[in-house]
Amino acid sequence: MSFVFPPAPTVAVPVVGQSAAFPVHRVYCVGRNYAEHAKEMGFTGREPPFFFMKPADAVVPVPAGQTGAIAYPSLTKDLHHEIELVVAIGTGGSNIKAADAHKHIYGYAVGLDMTRRDLQGEMKKQGRPWCIGKGFEQSAPIGPITPTAQAGDVEKAEIFLQVNGKDRQRSDVSKLIWNIAETIEHLSAAWTLQPGDLIYSGTPEGVAAVVAGDVLSGGVAGLESLTVRIIG
Repeated sequence: MSFVFPPAPTVAVPVVGQSAAFPVHRVYCVGRNYAEHAKEMGFTGREPPFFFMKPADAVVPVPAGQTGAIAYPSLTKDLHHEIELVVAIGTGGSNIKAADAHKHIYGYAVGLDMTRRDLQGEMKKQGRPWCIGKGFEQSAPIGPITPTAQAGDVEKAEIFLQVNGKDRQRSDVSKLIWNIAETIEHLSAAWTLQPGDLIYSGTPEGVAAVVAGDVLSGGVAGLESLTVRIIG
C-alpha cells in the first residue's frame, strides 16, 4: 500500500530487560481516582470511575537512567504535574471481569499526566470537552515498562513525585479509589481493550504548577523511575 505522505512511526515504550519495545495503541486515563486528590479538586466520595483519552503520540518514552525533555505547552500559564502508575495491556478484550483483569496486564510503568489546568478549568465552566487541557503534545511522559513478573506488588507500592528535589506528591497505590482490576472492568465495558493500550490509573494529592527549567522526578516502588525536564 502506498501513502500520500510517510506515516508517522509507531510510538513505543522501552521494556525493562528486553530489546523489544512496547508499541502504544491508545492512552486511557482515569480521573480523580485518589480520594485526597478528588478533595483538592473539589469533589468527595467514591463516584463511578470516569475516563478521558490522550492521543498515542502524546506519549514521551524516557529510557531508564535518562532525563527526558518536554516543552512547556502553548496557551497555558498553569501547567500541572500528575504522577501516575501506568498499566500496560498485553491481551485485549471487552467486558473483562475484575477477577480476570490481571491476566490482561503486560506490565507497569511510571507516567506523568501533564495538564493545562487553566484551559481544563475553563472548559469545565463552559460544560465543554476538556481535551485541550489533557490531550496536547508531550502530555504523557512515561518511563520503561516492567513486566508483571518483575514488578512486585505494585498495587501496594509507594508513589511519589519530586520537583527540583523537593516532594510534591507522595502516597500509596493502595489508596486508589478504584483499584486496577476494577478500573479494567469498567473501562473494558465501554471500549474493547487492545494490546498496546496504556491506562494512566490516576494521581494522588499534591498536584501543582511547574515552569520551564523544572526537573520532575517520580517513581513507584519496584519500577524504573521517570525524570523529565520542562524546557521553554
